[in-house]
Amino acid sequence: MSEIVVQAFVTLDGVAQAPGGPDEDPESGFDHGGWQDRYHPDEDNEFVGEWESKTEALLLGRKTYEIFAGAWGVWDENADGLTGELTRRYNRVPKYVASNTLTTLDWKNSHLLGPDVPAAVAALRAQPGGEIRVWGSGQLIKTLAAHDLIDEYRLVVYPLVLGTGKRLFSEGFPLTQLTLTESRALPTGILVNTYRRRAAAEKGGG
Repeated sequence: MSEIVVQAFVTLDGVAQAPGGPDEDPESGFDHGGWQDRYHPDEDNEFVGEWESKTEALLLGRKTYEIFAGAWGVWDENADGLTGELTRRYNRVPKYVASNTLTTLDWKNSHLLGPDVPAAVAALRAQPGGEIRVWGSGQLIKTLAAHDLIDEYRLVVYPLVLGTGKRLFSEGFPLTQLTLTESRALPTGILVNTYRRRAAAEKGGG
């Protein structure tokens, strides 16, 4: 059985919108894009590299897919360090995309989930394999949570309050009981927290 793992960079007030750059997602006039750049923890590459070494597939909403395809999908696989490592991995693994509007996908190894996203994801999750990674994709995460399809959340929590922007756990997010299984504080004040579904945690994962 595979596991659906959500990874996200969030502020103290739960904002997950456009951490990586000013043009990443300016929707609704969001002008704090790139807020993650205020912090430069040396440990970033270490834990992200460790997490992504376990990625066997990507599960993405349309907007995040298009951002990833325009970045990892075109960047040099021979780049140094983590950038090259992730570019190679993301190009290799299958990408599963939830979209009501896209009809074709140009990034290699990409597949549309079809009209019944929960059923398609449940079928993927039931197959043998490793971690199916979700980045971004707030609306997709909400849908998956409503059908109890998320096994783990890995949240990198920054000591920053923006007061505006899309939140990971937005209004109307389904009731979700989680167990904190790991927490690490970085020197910059960033917390790296891992939460598992209550049932999955009680069973020891799985």
